[in-house]
Amino acid sequence: MEKVARGIVRHRKFVLILAILLLIPSLWGMATTKINYDILTYLPSELDSMIGEVSLEEDFNLASTAMITVEGLSTEQLLKMKAEMEQVSGVEQVFGVSDIIDPNIPAEMLPESLRQAMYGESDSTMLLARFSQPAASKSTMNAISQLKQLLREHCFMGGLSVILQDTKALVDMEMPLYILCAVGASLLVLFLAIKSALIPILFMIGLIFPILYNFGSNIFLGQISYITQALATVLQLGVTMDFSIFLLHRYEEEKGREPDKEKAMADAIVHTFTSITTSSLTTIAGFLALCTMRLTLGRDIGIVMAKGVALGVVCTITVLPSLILTFDHAVERHSHRVLIPQLKGVSYFITKHPVPILAVFLALMIPFTLAQSKVEVYYTLFDSLPQELTGIVGTNKLKDDFGMTTSHFILVDETLPSGEISSLCKKLEKVDGVTQVISVDELIGPGINADFLPEDIHQLAQSGGYKLILANSAYKSGTDELNRQVEDMNALVKDVDPYGVITGEGAMTKDLIEIADKDFANVNVTSILVVFVLIAISFMSLSVPVLLVASIESAIFINLGIPYFTGTTLPFIASIVIGTIQLGATVDYAILMTSRFREERIAGRSPKESAQLACQYCSQSILSSGLTFFAATIGVAAISRMELLKSICLLISRGALVSMFIIIFILPCLLILLEPVISHTTFQWLKKPKLRSHKVHQKKSCETDFLSPQEKVCENEIAFPQEEHPFST
Repeated sequence: MEKVARGIVRHRKFVLILAILLLIPSLWGMATTKINYDILTYLPSELDSMIGEVSLEEDFNLASTAMITVEGLSTEQLLKMKAEMEQVSGVEQVFGVSDIIDPNIPAEMLPESLRQAMYGESDSTMLLARFSQPAASKSTMNAISQLKQLLREHCFMGGLSVILQDTKALVDMEMPLYILCAVGASLLVLFLAIKSALIPILFMIGLIFPILYNFGSNIFLGQISYITQALATVLQLGVTMDFSIFLLHRYEEEKGREPDKEKAMADAIVHTFTSITTSSLTTIAGFLALCTMRLTLGRDIGIVMAKGVALGVVCTITVLPSLILTFDHAVERHSHRVLIPQLKGVSYFITKHPVPILAVFLALMIPFTLAQSKVEVYYTLFDSLPQELTGIVGTNKLKDDFGMTTSHFILVDETLPSGEISSLCKKLEKVDGVTQVISVDELIGPGINADFLPEDIHQLAQSGGYKLILANSAYKSGTDELNRQVEDMNALVKDVDPYGVITGEGAMTKDLIEIADKDFANVNVTSILVVFVLIAISFMSLSVPVLLVASIESAIFINLGIPYFTGTTLPFIASIVIGTIQLGATVDYAILMTSRFREERIAGRSPKESAQLACQYCSQSILSSGLTFFAATIGVAAISRMELLKSICLLISRGALVSMFIIIFILPCLLILLEPVISHTTFQWLKKPKLRSHKVHQKKSCETDFLSPQEKVCENEIAFPQEEHPFST
C-alpha cells in the first residue's frame, strides 16, 4: 500500500486527469440508466398478482392504461378529443362506448351492465386509453404528458399509469433541489468543523467523482427505482463524508511530524486506507443486508448504496489527496477558528455520574421500545403524493363517478364456458365491497360469439389463453377490508379455475403488505448479525459487539418510536430500510469511541479516566460526522412534496442525531461499568500495540527524556502525556 500511496502523490495530476476522463462514461451510463417509478413491479415474479400483471402487459396491453372521465362534452366534441388522443405517439387505442355501439343511442336504452361500465354520475362517460409500452416506460410517460394537454375542461385523467407519470415529473423537478439543499447544509457544518474555508469545497468536489461513478455504473443493473435515485446522492454524501474527514485529520497529524508534504500525504493515505476500509465494511454490510428482502426494491437500494460507499473509499485515497496537495497553499491561506468544540466539560459530567445517567436512559427506553412496534404504517403509494396531482384528482373522480376506488383484473382460462363465467361474475358481485363486475360475455349478451368482435375489442376481452373479468371495489387498496375482499374473491376464482389469478393495484398491494412484514424482520436480523460479526472480528471480542450494536439499536428504537407519540404514519419502506441505514452508517461512532477507550486503558488509565478522554477527544469527530449526516438529509425532508421521501429522510436525519447522542452520553457510561466484563471476554484487551519500527521507537524514547519520571514509559510502551483528572489518586 505504501508504494501505491507514493504513486498517487507523485502522479497526482495524472490521477486528477484520469478521474475527470472517467466522468465521461459515467455521465453516459447515468443518462441511459432506466428509472423505475412503479414500486409494485419489484414484487417477486412467482406471485399470482405478478403473473397476472405480466399477462395484462404482454397479452392484453392493459398493464399501462389511463382512464379519462369526461363531463359536459357533446358527442361531437367527445369523438373529436378521442380521435386526437389516438394520434399521440405511444397510444395503442382509446376505447369508448362508440367502439361498441352508435354513440347517438341514448344511455337509457343500453344494457344495464354496459351503461354502468361506461356512464357514471354527473352525466359523465369514460374513455380507456391503452399504451403500447409498460406504464413506467419513457414512451408511455411522454404519451401521458401529451394526453394531459389534450384534455378539455371538466375532463379528468386517472389510473396508476398517470400517477406514475406525475411521480416522475415531481421527482425530476425536485431532484436538483435535494442535491442543492444537501450540499449547502453539509458545507455549512463543514465550515464550522474544519479550520480551512477551502477544504469543505474540496471535499464536495472530491465527492462529485464517486457519486457520478456510482450513478454511471448503475447501467449494469439495467434500472434503479426513483427512490434509490432520490436518496443515493444524499446518503452517499452523508455516509462517506467521514472518510474525507479521516484523511484530512491524518494528513494534518503527519505534517506535524514530517515537513515533506508529499511524504506526509503518502503516510496519511496508508493509515487512512486501513481505518476507513475497516469502518466502511460495517456500512457496506448494512446496505447489503437489504438484498435479503423478497421485495427487490431492497436489493436495488442495497447494491447501489454499497457500491457508492466502496467507490467513496477508493476516491478518498486517490482523488481527494490529489486535490488537497494541488491546492495546499490556498488551503493554508484561508483558515479560521473551528466552531464545533470538544465536549470536555460534558465528558467530565458524564463519567462522574454513569449510574444515574444510565438509570434515566433505561427508564426512557421502556416507552420508546413499546411505541416503535405500534407505529402505524401505510402501503398505498398514492397517499405519499400531493393530492392535487392530475393522476390523483382523476383517480378520485373515477371513484366518485364510477365507484372505481380500486379495480381488480381477474384472468381465467379462456376455455371456460360462458355460463360458468356468468355464474362466477354473479358470485363475485355478492362479495362485500364489490360494486360492479364486468365481462365481455355480459356486455355483448348471450348467444353472441366474442370472435365476431373487432380485433382490438376482442383483445380487451380474451388473449394469451385467458378471459378477462373486471371487478370494481368500493374499498381502498392497502386496507384490511380490501385485503379480505381479495381473499374472498380469490377463493371463488380458484374454485372455478385453479390457475386463475387476480391482479391489479389491490391484489399487488396485498402481496406487498405480506412480503414487507417478513422483509422487515429478515433485514433487521441480517444487518445485526453481519455488523455483530464484523465488530467481533475487529475487536476479537464477544461483549464489545453486543455493547455497540445494542447502543445503536436503542437509538433506532427511539427514532422509530417518536412517530407514535407525534401521531405520524410511516410509509412501509421507511420502517424497513431505516434500521439498516442507521445501524450501518452510525455504528462507526461507537467503534471510534470504544477504540479510543481501549487506547487509553492500554496507556494505563482507569476506566473513568479512559472514558472521559475518549468522550472528550471523540466528541468533536462524532459531532462533525453526525451533524453532516443530519444536514445532508434534513433539507430533503424539509422541501420534498413526496411524503415517502420526506419520511425516509426525516427518519435518517433524526436517527443521526439520536445515535450521536447515545454514543456521546450513554456509551461512555456503559464502558465504565462493563469494563470488567469486556476485559474478560475480549482477546488481549489491554495488550500494547507493537511499534511500527525501531526508528519510531527511538524517536519516542528520545521524546520521553524531556518528561517527568511519572510521564516516562517503558521501552515497549507508547508515550501518552498525562493529564490531571478528578479520578486520579
